[in-house]
Amino acid sequence: MTSTPSPAPTPAASPAPSLEVAGLAYAYPDGHQALYGVDLTVGRGERVALLGPNGAGKTTLVLHLNGILTGGVGSVAVAGLPVDKRNLAEIRRRVGIVFQDPDDQLFMPTVREDVAFGPAAAGMRGAELQERVAAALEQVGMADFADRPPHHLSFGQRRRVAVATVLAMRPEILVLDEPSSNLDPASRRELADILRSLDVTVLMVTHDLPYALELCPRSVVLSEGVIAADGRTQDLLCDEQLMRAHRLELPFGFDPRSVSVA
Repeated sequence: MTSTPSPAPTPAASPAPSLEVAGLAYAYPDGHQALYGVDLTVGRGERVALLGPNGAGKTTLVLHLNGILTGGVGSVAVAGLPVDKRNLAEIRRRVGIVFQDPDDQLFMPTVREDVAFGPAAAGMRGAELQERVAAALEQVGMADFADRPPHHLSFGQRRRVAVATVLAMRPEILVLDEPSSNLDPASRRELADILRSLDVTVLMVTHDLPYALELCPRSVVLSEGVIAADGRTQDLLCDEQLMRAHRLELPFGFDPRSVSVA
């Protein structure tokens, strides 16, 4: 008697990338063309730096990720979900943007209330809300400051609280706008340690090239509305011709070849 072979197990579908941008082009109402057909895919759990000179289109690209800007050509999807009007509430939960100035997103009387604001607005209440807030503050090392007014904190502490307000929403992708700006060396290192510890996709917009090298294995150079380069951060920073062509400058005396990266 012959036995029928068991069917081969169906392979599990791989999760959609955290971010898929395809053919994205955008012109502002005054006619200024900011993006000229950007293609970018960021996989789950990647940490990617978005580099480029002022006016390159970085902010325009970021504002498309959660639907603040729409109406251009091309498409944007977050974890497979198209960024369009019917999905905006869910997209804005999944894409957490941490602004350059933490005071732009801290406005409640206490740290705890700031971190609770997003989940509470989404309908979360009671013990679940308290646990969500506590977990987010623990992730950024600010649990002991929950009852402090944000304006009593140092700039670096406020930036960490700003990160916590986004983490409380359990985002798919964390977008950081110049995260190292105005930080002293200790605060800069503390934030780097926090970002490395997070189990979340990170897109970091920065002019701080050593910070990009420290935190992001991959970098994308956006210049004049197009992606000019995409590769290992160390390789891009060592390409002197590329750096000059796109007005990217390393600090005096900093040699990216001297940094040991994974």
